[in-house]
Amino acid sequence: MFLENTVNHEEQFGWIEVICGSMFSGKTEELIRRLKRAKFAKQNVEIFKPAIDVRYDEEMVVSHDSNEIRSTPVPSASNIRLLADGCDVIGIDEAQFFDDEIVTVCNDLANQGIRVIVAGLDMDFKGNPFGPMPNLMATAEYVTKVHAVCTRTGNLAQFSYRKAINDDLVFLGETEEYEPLSRAAYYKAMLRERVKKLDVNAEELNAKKTKENA
Repeated sequence: MFLENTVNHEEQFGWIEVICGSMFSGKTEELIRRLKRAKFAKQNVEIFKPAIDVRYDEEMVVSHDSNEIRSTPVPSASNIRLLADGCDVIGIDEAQFFDDEIVTVCNDLANQGIRVIVAGLDMDFKGNPFGPMPNLMATAEYVTKVHAVCTRTGNLAQFSYRKAINDDLVFLGETEEYEPLSRAAYYKAMLRERVKKLDVNAEELNAKKTKENA
């Protein structure tokens, strides 16, 4: 379990913590846990999330098991810098939906003496690094990778497999649209998808040839 750092008031610098993993891995749950501990310690805490994330609530940061904490939705990372004045701890959920400016904002806040806790998906549904997360992980002092349980094998899951037919990079969803899979299960599922697309393309080509020959 992650243990909070001891603040060195003489140093006057904060730090960045990144909590990453697949969907249903407990990222937001861990973020909320750390923020509530800071609030219990009477620290000044503010929580932010992308304005586009309205799956559970427009203002609350809510985990998949309904644990929640009040937050401020923001349209861009620059808004966080403007609203962070006087804070000891800043929490940011769903960081992958922000642009690369979030990296500069987090580092600026840490340099001002603020503890910055960031949660987000480290990979998109295609298995590629997601948005600004790689750079956030590279510049953070602490990185915690959490895992879900694969729904097909029971092993640790690190991939977010999209069941819905949608190729948009940003596509909000829950268990109906996504499934946490292990490496083996994910690549088997992706292989089946590719085979299915090849079969569909072959059928369309055959139908076109039949029509031309008629």
